[in-house]
Amino acid sequence: MSWWTLAILAGGAYAFKAVGLFAFDARPPSARLLAGLRLLPPALLGALIVVQTVAVGEALVIDARLAGVAAGGFAAWRKAPFIVVLVVAAAVTAALRAL
Repeated sequence: MSWWTLAILAGGAYAFKAVGLFAFDARPPSARLLAGLRLLPPALLGALIVVQTVAVGEALVIDARLAGVAAGGFAAWRKAPFIVVLVVAAAVTAALRAL
């Protein structure tokens, strides 16, 4: 990627942010739009977790990391404390890698 492309993308991102500020300043966003915007951070975080778990470069890799994330997700679903979720995920991943 060239510096010109990076500069154009950065300028476009700034322009989108500025347009959003000016557009929403005149009229507040609807409750429906705000409800939709509140769903974006968890969805993006979930997508990042999946990509970091099963992707290596451009290849799809199913290994011990996926089992660790699944175990951590199960612990989180069972409302375990955050440190327990991390320890469970790390322990499952380490155990599977040791095998």
